[in-house]
Amino acid sequence: MTGTMFTFSLTIVRHGETQYNRDKLLQGQGVDTTLSETGLRQAEAVGGYLKDLRFDAVYTSDLQRARQTAEQILRANAGGTRVEPLQEPLLRERGFGVAEGRPKEDLKNMANAAGQSCRDYTPPGGETLDQVRRRFKDFLKVLFQQMMDGHGDASTSGGSPGPPAAPDGGSEERGSGTEGRSGPEGGVHVLAVSHGGFIRVAVKHLLEERGCTPPDGARPAQLTAPCPNTGVSRFLFTLRRAPGPKGAAGAVELTAARCVFTNRKEHLEGLKEC
Repeated sequence: MTGTMFTFSLTIVRHGETQYNRDKLLQGQGVDTTLSETGLRQAEAVGGYLKDLRFDAVYTSDLQRARQTAEQILRANAGGTRVEPLQEPLLRERGFGVAEGRPKEDLKNMANAAGQSCRDYTPPGGETLDQVRRRFKDFLKVLFQQMMDGHGDASTSGGSPGPPAAPDGGSEERGSGTEGRSGPEGGVHVLAVSHGGFIRVAVKHLLEERGCTPPDGARPAQLTAPCPNTGVSRFLFTLRRAPGPKGAAGAVELTAARCVFTNRKEHLEGLKEC
């Protein structure tokens, strides 16, 4: 017996622009700012981009800039989404400790003084990249369990369906990956709204440590590039419920992962800054 199999899509969106983004100031977790006027328009634009998807679950960082973005996406949704966004602290931005609220240039100077690259440097009181990675792994564990409990077991009744249909079309060739924006038709869709630093660590973890299949022809550096404000990434996950002892529910395992695209931003084309 192989256990129950279940496939779903995860769409990850970075929050819209804040004034701190525009001024190139670090926010992290301690500076909880709202979206700028441009950020609100970006959030409306990505909401329009994703409007035809019916999300079965929506998770958002509990920081204001992410929550506002999720609200705009759901406000524009025409796909029948009826769920309330769940605030998830695991999706927060990387903590930058004493560097929060200061110019990004200060972080570069601190890293140089310590003889490290800016990306790898951890300011006093900040999170290491490994700590951020562990947070994402904890989020995946929660997500996989909730998806299998709420959708996988109920939908299969012990069967083992294949993955949902491939995303429609191949005409959208901008961004990392060329498949369409609407996701697997008839499948289960999840939305997560988070932050640039966190998303970059998450994508890198999926591609390098979880055996995630990249899009055809995509370069690793392209896939793990910094995510723009309201950039969109999508992944497909196939889960397996292993048989438990004496008929009890077994553990949930990830059996396959595929990156559809990362950092897509064509919804921002023609959008003027305020």
